[in-house]
Amino acid sequence: MTTRPYLARLTEPDDDAFEAMPGERYFNRELSWLAFNRRVLEEAENLAHPLLERLRFLSISGSNLDEFFMVRVAGLRGQQLQEVERLSADGLTVSQQLAAVIVAADELVAAQQRVWAALRSGLDEAGLHVLRRDEVDEPTAVWLEQYFRDQLFPTLTPQALDPAHPFPFIPNKGLSLIFDLVRASDDEPIRELVMLPAVTARFIRLPGEPARFVTAEAVVKRFAPVLFPGYRVVGCATFRVLRDSDIEIEEEAEDLVRYFTNAIKRRRRGRVIRLELETGTAPGLAAVLKEELGGAQALITESGQLLGLGDLERVVEEDRPDLKFPPFAPRFPERIREFGGNCFAAIAAKDIVVHHPYETFDVVLAFLKQAANDPDVVAIKQTLYRAGKQSAVINALIAAAEAGKSVTAVVELKARFDEEQNLHWASALERAGVQVVYGFIDWKTHAKVAMVVRREAGAFRTYCHFGTGNYHPVTARIYTDLSFFTADPAIGRDATQMFNYITGYVEPTAMTKVGLSPRDLRRSLVALIDAEIAQARAGRPAAIWAKMNALVDPALIEKLYEASGAGVEIELIVRAICCLRPGVPGLSERIRVKSVVGRFLEHSRIWAFGQGELLPNDRARLFISSADWMPRNFDRRVEYMLPIENPTVHEQILDQVMVANLIDNEQSWELGADGGYARVEPGERPFNLHRYFVTNPSLSGRGAALEGADVPTLSLRRGR
Repeated sequence: MTTRPYLARLTEPDDDAFEAMPGERYFNRELSWLAFNRRVLEEAENLAHPLLERLRFLSISGSNLDEFFMVRVAGLRGQQLQEVERLSADGLTVSQQLAAVIVAADELVAAQQRVWAALRSGLDEAGLHVLRRDEVDEPTAVWLEQYFRDQLFPTLTPQALDPAHPFPFIPNKGLSLIFDLVRASDDEPIRELVMLPAVTARFIRLPGEPARFVTAEAVVKRFAPVLFPGYRVVGCATFRVLRDSDIEIEEEAEDLVRYFTNAIKRRRRGRVIRLELETGTAPGLAAVLKEELGGAQALITESGQLLGLGDLERVVEEDRPDLKFPPFAPRFPERIREFGGNCFAAIAAKDIVVHHPYETFDVVLAFLKQAANDPDVVAIKQTLYRAGKQSAVINALIAAAEAGKSVTAVVELKARFDEEQNLHWASALERAGVQVVYGFIDWKTHAKVAMVVRREAGAFRTYCHFGTGNYHPVTARIYTDLSFFTADPAIGRDATQMFNYITGYVEPTAMTKVGLSPRDLRRSLVALIDAEIAQARAGRPAAIWAKMNALVDPALIEKLYEASGAGVEIELIVRAICCLRPGVPGLSERIRVKSVVGRFLEHSRIWAFGQGELLPNDRARLFISSADWMPRNFDRRVEYMLPIENPTVHEQILDQVMVANLIDNEQSWELGADGGYARVEPGERPFNLHRYFVTNPSLSGRGAALEGADVPTLSLRRGR
C-alpha cells in the first residue's frame, strides 16, 4: 500500500533534467505533512489494530487536519491575500502550494469519510452503534425527546436570518445548523440558524446496552418542531467553520502576558479559512453560507455526512477493553528503588535514562516532588512548554516555592493552542512565589530541561533532567520520549548558563557539552556531518542514524546530500514531514528514510554519528535533543543538544531504542524518491518496536535487576 506522491503528480519532473531543476531537490513541506496524516488515516484501516484503536486513528487524523488548516493553510492564505511573492524551498509559489494543498486535502477528507463508513459498519457488528436518523426506534425517540427538552433545548438559541438580524458570528470549530422553515399559518418562509454550544456533548450515549450513540445535530434536526413550533422544516444542513488560529508576535509587544491575553481573544474571531458543509446541503442553504462565511478568502468543501471527525474520541472512550490495545503497566526504574526511592542518590551514582511510555513518567514527578520536599535543595529551575491541564509538575513547583526554595519557571506563552493554559499556570505559579519568566519575545523556549541545586557536604551539586518530550503526564503515556537524569558537573554548568540566557539574556561563553539553538546547534550538526564526510573520503566506514519528527531545514538537507555523495550511509527515521528526497541517483542514493506510525507517537529525537566507531569502547557519537531539523528549531527556538557518554545509557539508546526503530517492519513506511510512502512488508521476521518495548524490559535503570537477566539487545554493529 502506498500514499500518493502529491508533489510528484503536481510537477512531474523529467529525470534527465534533474540537476537543472533545483526545486526538485526537496519535497513540499505542506504536502509532506498531508502525506503523514494520510499514513495516520491508513492506520485506521489497519486490521491488525483493535477496532476502537482504528477509530482513534481516524479521530486523530481529523483533529490533525483541523489544526493544519487553522495554522498552515491560514498562513499560506494570509500570504496570498497580502500578495507575498515567496517561493517555497521546492520552488512553488504561495498560490501553487495552496492549489496543491486543496486537492490533497479534499482527497484526504473523502478518504476519511470512506474510512468512517467502514468503521461504522464494524462498530455495528461489535455492538457499538452510532445511530442514523432512520435507525431510531420509538422507545429511543421518546427518551431522546425528553433529553432534548431537558438538556439541549435550554442551551440553544435560534437566530432568524433576515435584514433585521444579520448573520451571527460562528466561533472557531463551531458546529451549527441552518434551517429553511415555512410558517404553517400563512406559508411565510423564514431562515434560522442554531449554533451548538461548545459544551454540548457531540455524541449522546443512550441508556442501556448495547452501547448506542446519537449525534447532537441529529437530535436537533429530529426535534426541530419542538424548537420551532408552528413551522415546518423545508430544508436543513449542518456546517462547521475553521478560523485562522495562529498568533504572530509583534516585535513592539511590551507586555507578553497582556499581548497574549488579547491575542487569544482575537484568535477566536480569526478569518474563516475553511467552511465545511454536510453532504447534500441544499443549494439555497449552501449559497447563503458561502456568501456569509466564505467570501473570497475561505476554502469551501462538502466534507461528508459526519463533520468534525475529531469528536469521535468520545466513542473511543467507551469501556470496551476487548476493542482496544491490551493495557500494560509502565515500569519504575529499579535502580532508584535500590536507593530507597532516593532519586538524587541514584542519579549521583550513575546517569539514568528513562524510556517513556514503557517506563513511567512518575519518575520525573518523583524527582521534582523530592526536590520540593528535600531540605537540602536550595533552588529549582524548570522550563514549561506544555504541561497539561492537571499538572503534578506545576503542583510540585508550587510546593517547593511554598517551602521556601528558590524556584524559577520559564513558561512559554507561545506554545500553540496551549497559550491560555500556560497563562493560567503562570498566574498560579506567581501567586505561590515562583519566579516566572517568559523568555524571549521572538523565540520559543522549546527545550525541556529541569535543574535542581542541592547542598551536599558543604558544597552545591546540580542535578539535571533533559527530556525529548514535554512535562506533560498525559502525553507521556502515549508519546515515546526519553528522560535523561545526570549529576555531571559540566552538564550542570551548561544548564545554568542556558537558564541565565533565557531569563537574563546572558550570552553563554563556555558551554562544554550542551549545544544550544539558536546559538550553535545547526553549526554543531554540520560539523558532525562533516566529520562523517571526512571519514568516508578517507576510505573508512561512515554512517549517520538520526530520528526526529520533521526534516525541513535546507542547509542540513544539502549537507546530507553532500554526505551521501561522499559515501556516508545515512538512515533517517522521520515520523512526519520530510522535505529530503532519498534514493535519487547522483544526489541521495545512500540516504534511506522511513516513518514509523503505530500504537504510540514516536516523538524522541536521537542522533548518532558512526565516526565514534573509532573512539574508545567502539561507540558512536550519540546525542538526544528537543529539536527537530527545521529552520524554526535552529533559528527561532531555544533548544538543546546533549551528548550521551555513559556506556550503559549509550547502549540502551543506540543498541535498543534506535535499532528497534530501524528494524521495525510492522508499522514502518519507506519514503521513495517520487514522494510516495510504501508500507514495509514484514516478511518472515516481523518486528513491532512498540510491542517489543511493552513486552521486553529495557536496560533503563535496571540496576541489580540486570544481573542474570535475559535482556534482549539489538545492535547496529551486529547487523540488521
